[in-house]
Amino acid sequence: MRSTFMGLETAKKGMYSQQSAIYVTGHNIANKNTPGYSRQRVNFEQTTPYPAASMNRPQIPGQLGTGVQEGSIQRIRDTFIDGQYRGEKNQLGFYESMSNSIKQMEDIMNEPSDNGLSAAMVQFWQSLEDLSTNAENEGARRVVLQRARSVAETFQYLHSSLTTVRNDIKKEMDLTVTKINALAQDIASINQQISEVEPHGYLPNDLYDERDKLLDQLATYLPISTETVPNGGNSLAIAEGGKKVYAMINGEKTLLVDDQGARSLEWKEETGELFLGEKELSYNTLGEGNGELSALFKAYKDDYPDMLEKLDQYAFTFAKVFNEVHKSGSDLNGDTGEAFFDVGGDTYEGAASTIHVLLKDPDKVAAALAGKESGNGENALRLADLKNWVIRDGSMEELPVLTDLDIKSGTLQSFYEGVIGEMAVKGQQANRMEYNTNVLLQSIDKNRRSVSEVSLDEEFSNLIQFQHAYSASARMISAIDEMLDKIINGMGMVGR
Repeated sequence: MRSTFMGLETAKKGMYSQQSAIYVTGHNIANKNTPGYSRQRVNFEQTTPYPAASMNRPQIPGQLGTGVQEGSIQRIRDTFIDGQYRGEKNQLGFYESMSNSIKQMEDIMNEPSDNGLSAAMVQFWQSLEDLSTNAENEGARRVVLQRARSVAETFQYLHSSLTTVRNDIKKEMDLTVTKINALAQDIASINQQISEVEPHGYLPNDLYDERDKLLDQLATYLPISTETVPNGGNSLAIAEGGKKVYAMINGEKTLLVDDQGARSLEWKEETGELFLGEKELSYNTLGEGNGELSALFKAYKDDYPDMLEKLDQYAFTFAKVFNEVHKSGSDLNGDTGEAFFDVGGDTYEGAASTIHVLLKDPDKVAAALAGKESGNGENALRLADLKNWVIRDGSMEELPVLTDLDIKSGTLQSFYEGVIGEMAVKGQQANRMEYNTNVLLQSIDKNRRSVSEVSLDEEFSNLIQFQHAYSASARMISAIDEMLDKIINGMGMVGR
């Protein structure tokens, strides 16, 4: 025989369960604007029906439900979308960093403009053409020297500025490594906290959210992969467990965080090498589109050194060829021309940073061809035409004495135009990929937010639903109370 008071217990469970749902709804509403928060819900479960199957069960038509209970409080999250989001976040981190580094390079080179190296070279060539028409004019000679100094100073400025930015990128790499290590330590710490809660049968949803937020940040810097590790004990089936985090190096998983803690990236300052365990991290091992750290490596070890090398080659070849032609002429005094520029060495390394004008006396400008009168200006015209002399296999037909130039083909002018064009194409590609990746990331983020983000309209609707269910359970208690009152106070009155 079932208890007369059984309905009270059923109604009480209903009130408690709906009350918990109301509290969870309030928690969702309160965290509407909390970054990284995932909405939560109460998973209602039917309680054990009465009676249980046994030999001594009451003889009633069937089992009766005994109400409801809160099985768990679960956050709403889609791990597949999370994986997509982190993959796109990883690519966006790469292209944002790459776009920024190339933009800084473009700002320094400042081409095309009236203030870049091209403009300085054009003005220098023009001053030589002007000198060729009036080779004995001191003013024209002084202009040539001043324009030459402007060219040298522009080379020095570009080299110095590019080197400074490259050093800044190295500092940013140091900071990024520190951030990665700190994030790994934080994830390991949260894993530890989760492992202390889950075995007791609870779901630490707020810790899950914090860990996912850290994983999102980590994915900006490194390509990562995660693996779930159950915590055992009385953990619920839907518990998310600990997370092993791997850095993807050469397409292989390299452990970064596990249940034992975090492994730190080791930066070797003297060599500029970065290791995770025995695996070296670089642009070659991380790959195109794989995080901000990969882009920083590319800028620091590829893009900027390449631009500096080409600038040095340009400065060295220009100075070498110009000096050779200048020596073939004669100055205002009839003496053979001297070296016009000096680059401080016999190789192109560092030439752009050291190039300077040797001549101080404007009379020393060898505007005339050797053996001819000082005012003929033919050598100045040859010097002005240098920009158009074609280089084939490292030599110029007009200067057979030079056979191993560092610029192997084209002209001096076309070489520099090619350098600037290549930089522009890289910048356009980085900007294009940044835009495309950002669009895709926003689309994925929209899908993720549609699953996990708190909707006030939905929460208000749920609040009304839970409130009515709570009130109905309370009304059931009132009804049962009236029934009990009738039984206790209204029955057994016959014969009194």
